[in-house]
Amino acid sequence: MSAPPENPFGSYLKARRAKLDPVAFGLPLDRRRTPGLRREEVAQRAHVSATWYTWLEQGRGGAPSADVLDRIARALMLTEVEREHLFLLALGRPPEVRRRPAEGVTPRLQRLLDAFTLSPAYVKTSTWDIIAWNRAAAAVLVDYGALAAEQRNALRLVFCNPRVRAAMPNWETDARFVVAAFRADTARAGMTDAVKPLVDELCRLSPDFEAMWRDNDVRGAYGETPKQVRHPIAGPIALEYSGFTVDCRPDLGLVVYNPATPADADRIAALLRSEAETSR
Repeated sequence: MSAPPENPFGSYLKARRAKLDPVAFGLPLDRRRTPGLRREEVAQRAHVSATWYTWLEQGRGGAPSADVLDRIARALMLTEVEREHLFLLALGRPPEVRRRPAEGVTPRLQRLLDAFTLSPAYVKTSTWDIIAWNRAAAAVLVDYGALAAEQRNALRLVFCNPRVRAAMPNWETDARFVVAAFRADTARAGMTDAVKPLVDELCRLSPDFEAMWRDNDVRGAYGETPKQVRHPIAGPIALEYSGFTVDCRPDLGLVVYNPATPADADRIAALLRSEAETSR
């Protein structure tokens, strides 16, 4: 007789169920032959039938919906990483990104930003609000700390801040990329409806944005061409763009602009030294 087919999803459910402490849920420990919660107890917490949950563990319940997986994840007290793994096993894809309040970043992530001493870097949300940055970003790109929180949005800065626009010698090319990448990012994160008020406002405030938004372009990576910045003090600076997802926070993105040449790094270093001397 052949062995039953492997069932990683069901095995994962069993393993996580076995790790739950019944006492923590106010359940009795008597007559439990195996550790953890019983199948019917997990099913009740997830608001699904005990029969169907049993089938899921046995690999014969069919593919559950994302909503059911979310309920099972909560019932099993899964972390964000464990929840993502559950979705990958069941549906072959990660869950949609959960929007969280822009409450800032952890001290560890801020220390990472600060480690990029000559590379402007910031953290943005899935709706492109900039919530943390380093000293180089404030000196080369925008003094984010001098702006109200609602103005620290990448689209607002590109289309509604005259100083930012003046510092972009290739403004139209860069602005088109920003709009196209924003459309792709927000759709991927399931935020299309959430950003509609922002999009509607920018369409009213900026004819350029409205025209570019109506083009319906989508783009991914910035490309190999360095971003050009026209700094009022340091002069022209070329920066290479790199973007990363933050560990355990798929709703956050880390953006790093690395100096394209040693001369660009020298200009940034001189600018930072000048600002440090001025602030003494």
